[in-house]
Amino acid sequence: MKRLLAAGLALAALAAPLAAPARAAEEIKQLNFGFISTESSANLAKSFEPLLKDLEKAIGIPVKPFFVGDYAGVIEGMRFKKVDIGWFGNKSAMEAVDRADGEVFVQTAKPDGSRGYYALIVTNADRSDINNLKDVLDCTKGYNFGNGDPNSTSGFLVPSYYVFALNNVDPNKCYKRVVTGNHEGNLLAVANKQVDFATNNTENMTRLQQTRPEEAKKIKEVWRSPLIAGDPLVWRKDLPADLKAKIYTFFMTYGRLGTDEEVAHAREVLAKTSDGWGLFAASSNAQLIPIRQLELFKVKIKTQNDDKLSAEDKAKKLKDIDAQLADLEAQAKKTPTM
Repeated sequence: MKRLLAAGLALAALAAPLAAPARAAEEIKQLNFGFISTESSANLAKSFEPLLKDLEKAIGIPVKPFFVGDYAGVIEGMRFKKVDIGWFGNKSAMEAVDRADGEVFVQTAKPDGSRGYYALIVTNADRSDINNLKDVLDCTKGYNFGNGDPNSTSGFLVPSYYVFALNNVDPNKCYKRVVTGNHEGNLLAVANKQVDFATNNTENMTRLQQTRPEEAKKIKEVWRSPLIAGDPLVWRKDLPADLKAKIYTFFMTYGRLGTDEEVAHAREVLAKTSDGWGLFAASSNAQLIPIRQLELFKVKIKTQNDDKLSAEDKAKKLKDIDAQLADLEAQAKKTPTM
C-alpha cells in the first residue's frame, strides 16, 4: 500500500503543473474548498462533509468548506485566493480558469463510470398544457420562467443555446416574468407552482428525490439536453506543487487503493456525495473546450440575427467568431481530455 501511494505521489507530481517559483516554498495551513450554490448550504455541507474529512486526513491540513450564494462568489473567491480548490460546473470552471487562474485536474463520474449528466426543462406534473419544447416556446401564454445562475452550465448556458438561441427566442421578451435561482430553488418553485417551468439537470433531480421526495413527485421533465461532461474539480494553479501532488493523489486513489475496508468506506462516501458519485477521473482544461464552443455558437447565432449591425460589421464579427471556433476545433483534436 505504501509503495502504491508513493508511486501515486510521484506520478501526481509529474502530472500536476509546476507551481510558480515565487510560490514554491509557500506554506498552506488550511485548504479552502469552494462549492457552487446548486442547493442550500446546509444540504451541501451534509453531503460533502465525509469526503472533506477524508481529504483533510490525506493532505495533513484542515479543509474548510466555502459557501456563497451564487456561482460568481466561488469564482471571485478563487480569484482573490479565498478559495484554493472547488467543485464547479463546466461553465463556472471556464470562468475560474479564465478569470481566477484556476485549472481543472479531475472530473466527477457516476457509480457506473459514466462521466456526464443532462440539462433539463421541468414543469409541474399537473401541467397538462406543457409537455414538450413547443409548449415551452409558446410566447403567447405569458408564462413565468425560472432560469438558472448565469454561470451555470445546465441551468443557463446549455438551455440558452439549445432551447432559446437555436429557436431564435429571447426569454426576456417571450415570457411575462423571468426569475433566476439555483437548481434546488428552481425545482421547488416548479413543485409549488410559483413558476410555470424552469431549467435544471438530472443530478439535482436525483438529489431532490433523495432529500425531498414528495416535492420531486410533483415535477415532470419536458426537455433534455445532449450529454454534458461531468463536473470538474478546479484548483488554484499557483498552489505549491507538493500540496497539489497530495490532493491529486487523494482524488485519483480514493476508492481505488487501500485495504478492503478503506476502499469500501471511500465508495460508500462517494455514493452519498451530491447525487451519488463514482470514482474520480483525471481531467484537464481540455474538458472545457466544448463549453467554449457552445458559448461561441450562442454568440454567433445572436450576431447573425442582430439587425442593428451593418453588413460589414456583422461579417467582421462572424469572421472573428469562426476563427475562434476553428482554433478550438484544432485544440480539441490535439489535446486529449484524459
